[in-house]
Amino acid sequence: MKKLVILGGGYGGMRVLARFLPNQLPEDVSITLIDRIPYHCLKTEYYALAAGTISDQQVRVSYPEHPRLDIQFGEITSVDLENKKVYLLEGKTVAYDDLIIGLGCVDKYHNVPGAEEYTLSIQNIEKSRATYQELNNLTPGSVVGIVGAGLSGVEIASELHESRPDLHIKLFDRGSHILSAFPERLGIYVENWFDSHGVEIVSHSNITRVEDKILYNHGEPVACDAIVWTAGIQPNKVVRDMNVEKDQQGRVVLTKYHNLPQDEHVYVVGDCASLPHAPSAQLAEGQAEQIVQVLLKRWKGEELPDSLPTIKLKGVLGSLGKKHGFGVVADRAITGRVARILKSGILWMYKHHRG
Repeated sequence: MKKLVILGGGYGGMRVLARFLPNQLPEDVSITLIDRIPYHCLKTEYYALAAGTISDQQVRVSYPEHPRLDIQFGEITSVDLENKKVYLLEGKTVAYDDLIIGLGCVDKYHNVPGAEEYTLSIQNIEKSRATYQELNNLTPGSVVGIVGAGLSGVEIASELHESRPDLHIKLFDRGSHILSAFPERLGIYVENWFDSHGVEIVSHSNITRVEDKILYNHGEPVACDAIVWTAGIQPNKVVRDMNVEKDQQGRVVLTKYHNLPQDEHVYVVGDCASLPHAPSAQLAEGQAEQIVQVLLKRWKGEELPDSLPTIKLKGVLGSLGKKHGFGVVADRAITGRVARILKSGILWMYKHHRG
């Protein structure tokens, strides 16, 4: 029996499972999913978990059950491409015939001294829980510095203001306007929201060093009672350590069929894959759809198409607390309650109607 191994139960891995199970998996194929924790986590909602506006239970989604799905829990340490084995921290090895790597990303600290040691994170469930505890144990009037004003930084800043309006929040951004990946008018809309809600934006910032409860902006110390880092991501260390071709961001270069150029049995999905779009849950799911189709054809010995369709992204939505939002949908900028309702609806659909 062929063995498909999926590393990581993120958005890409879950979409692969949703497409194969319960009825599309060939009779001669079994699936092994390996992850550290016993449920899929809604990473796009970690900002709310860290801010304290939703519970831990609300970011969990159960893995599917199937007779030919084996779920194993453990910390993946390396992948042996030559011998087709995955190594776990406990010394265990898992062999594969086909492999899908969907291990996601971690924070990128840009070689800023002290950033990794003295800042909080929302990149995984454990760190988001720790961030929640620290932020919500702060005394009234405490200062929270958030480094990076992309989507994650903006969402946690707005959500934390809603959860703890007694805190003073400083949002540090390198540019002249926040949300540089969005249309400028959306950035200005969010800036006005922050201004009216008392969240301070520190534009043109350059964080040069971090110490315990101190940020250095252009070398000048800024006292903070807690510091949250949302200023960049990079692939998981397992992928960074793999001896394969990568792009400038350290993401794995793939063929048009999403596999390694030198190995048609190894696929990379999600944040670790070199693609022409910024990493997102939506992109990972689009990739996963195509990987399933490629695998089915290869298992049947059928010829692959000359090309795969371009993955179409429907847009990006962000929240400003529970009542307002912003985003781009079908190339149109939207703001206010409509954007927030859309985001909530998409999340509800994902949790209750996967696949």
